[in-house]
Amino acid sequence: MDTFDTSILNALQTDNRMTSEALANVVGLSPTACQRRVKRLRADGAIAADIAVLSPSMAGARVSFIVQIVLTRGGADAVDAFKREMQKVPEVQQCYYTTGDFDFLMIITARDVVDYEHLTRRIFFENRHIQRFNTIVVMDSVKVGLRIPL
Repeated sequence: MDTFDTSILNALQTDNRMTSEALANVVGLSPTACQRRVKRLRADGAIAADIAVLSPSMAGARVSFIVQIVLTRGGADAVDAFKREMQKVPEVQQCYYTTGDFDFLMIITARDVVDYEHLTRRIFFENRHIQRFNTIVVMDSVKVGLRIPL
């Protein structure tokens, strides 16, 4: 990866629908060279996904929850099972296996607190691997993103 690739990735993190011509103006290469590099960056896995980020207002009023999970001491099998289970839950937007006082940190979205309570019954209370969980209700999303500084 060279400075042109870095410039391309920085630009695409802001707008991945940028035309090759617009990208060429930002990066200082020809549109064709930019197209080739973007194709290679996707093939190499440097660009992990091209997604649409939805406006929260489009989905109606939603509440975000930060959840800390402590697993029972079941070993690697319990951790792997929990990871697989959380992959299947669409309300789980992000799930991180962590060090420290808890095993996982999750970002969850729900219509409201009642919807979240039903979700906790389904994915936490019925899960034999979970010892306890702590929920933090998000009052304001000050900054949300996945941009990686390059």
